Amino acid sequence: MQARDKRLKIAGSPLLGVFARCTERVVLVPVETAPEVVLALEEGLGVAAERIHAGGSAVLGSLISGNSQGFVVTQQTGEEEMKKLSLHGRVARLPGKINAAGNLILANDSAALVHPGLSEKACETVSRTLGVEVVAGTIGGLKTVGMTAAITNRGLLVHPRVLEAEIAVLDDLFQLPVDVGTVNFGSPLVGSGLLANGHGYFAGDETTGPELGRIEDALGFLA
Repeated sequence: MQARDKRLKIAGSPLLGVFARCTERVVLVPVETAPEVVLALEEGLGVAAERIHAGGSAVLGSLISGNSQGFVVTQQTGEEEMKKLSLHGRVARLPGKINAAGNLILANDSAALVHPGLSEKACETVSRTLGVEVVAGTIGGLKTVGMTAAITNRGLLVHPRVLEAEIAVLDDLFQLPVDVGTVNFGSPLVGSGLLANGHGYFAGDETTGPELGRIEDALGFLA
């Protein structure tokens, strides 16, 4: 597999954002990820890979949110898993009954949009751990904002049914250009099918050429 190929699978799935989590410092992948996939991710994203599970689960992207400062993780994350993550920044478990952090938090190095059902304590945990301003909101009317969008420090790609009022919140919070798009041949849950940072990106292997073009434009990879 060549790193220049921007379409791949992780754990046999095109749902890259469900199974992995990427920041400017590291890409987290399930323990069983094939060596050639790990190599491609490291070369294409310009960061080292860390093989890990979250609470024994391979769906890292759904259960972990993070940025260059640290990670917020599901409550089920074990001590050894926490220790591994602490090598790459601060780590905290997300308090509350809903704590699949990757689904609930959309974050880059400057801010985070979170599920509106998160408690004040949970929002404080996100802010303290990631070192960012936190605002609650929705994208396309959906509360699982971590899967309805993909963000880097350069741009933001969101669910095509995003509302104008939601775009205004995103503009004010992240101070980045916002664009709409899809992945994996029409899926509006763009966060589920993308891994991206400031160095590069990968999309699920069902993503079409026009979708790739939109991704590259939104996330700042077009010259």
